[in-house]
Amino acid sequence: MMKAAEPEIASQTFGDPAHPPMLLIMGAMASMLWWPEAFCRKLAGKGLFVIRYDNRDTGRSTKYAPGEPPYTFDDMVDDAIRVLDSYSIAKAHVVGMSMGGMIAQLVALKYPSRIISLTAISTSPIGIDTSLLPGTTEAYMKHSAEGAKVDWSDRAQVVDFIVKDAHAIAGTAHPFDEKRTRAFVEQDYDRSGGLLSATNHFMLKSGEDRGGEDRKGRLHELKAPLLVIHGTADPIFPVEHGVALAEAVAVARLVRIEGGGHELHPDDWAAIIDAIVTHSQSQISAEPDLDTPSAIVK
Repeated sequence: MMKAAEPEIASQTFGDPAHPPMLLIMGAMASMLWWPEAFCRKLAGKGLFVIRYDNRDTGRSTKYAPGEPPYTFDDMVDDAIRVLDSYSIAKAHVVGMSMGGMIAQLVALKYPSRIISLTAISTSPIGIDTSLLPGTTEAYMKHSAEGAKVDWSDRAQVVDFIVKDAHAIAGTAHPFDEKRTRAFVEQDYDRSGGLLSATNHFMLKSGEDRGGEDRKGRLHELKAPLLVIHGTADPIFPVEHGVALAEAVAVARLVRIEGGGHELHPDDWAAIIDAIVTHSQSQISAEPDLDTPSAIVK
């Protein structure tokens, strides 16, 4: 595979650049819009300089031919640092969700000097055998398989499928707002110029092999204090994945969102934002005592 030229990565900021920076990394096929603007503004209102960005192959960032991604997962890790560099930011708080949470873990391992704190939402640990943990639910697997039948160049089909996907990953605590979700997905589709290239994300290496490097057993090396936020009704990565991630790191805290799915539901924003802000403001040492056990709390 020929290495791709450096991509253009679209990003957006909220808040005062003089405030502590926080980089948000979203998951597979998801543009920066999946970090809702109102959510970002609420974080910024707590005294943070918030940055969200489009992963390559999403939004307004560089896109590649569908089915032929000329990059690795490790390149997406470097993209996060490239965004920080574009704002001349030496160190930042990093928050990643789903696949973005995996990227965030690798950012913290590969560039420890650039990370103040790490928050992982609705994700799974990198470099750990998760085969004994509960897997993706059968209901979601059945839904996901329908994606193979979608004509990803057809706006109506894609929007319908992504709306169904948003419903399938929703939790049990709150009603699903289909009208609001459809309007959002249409906005994301139109801004991105379609989602066909975004399917490249599923062709990258996964798990401990992401990025072509051996990640096995490296989470204990994590220097940044870790916050794990996980919904108890997540159908993609059941909450046990969040527990395993927190247990693998010396300085870690787990916050469970009761009935929460694989989502940032507006009704859960207050709890999520409070946890993130509290974590970012904490005075946990950047050089933790590796003999200190993880603190797992509800």
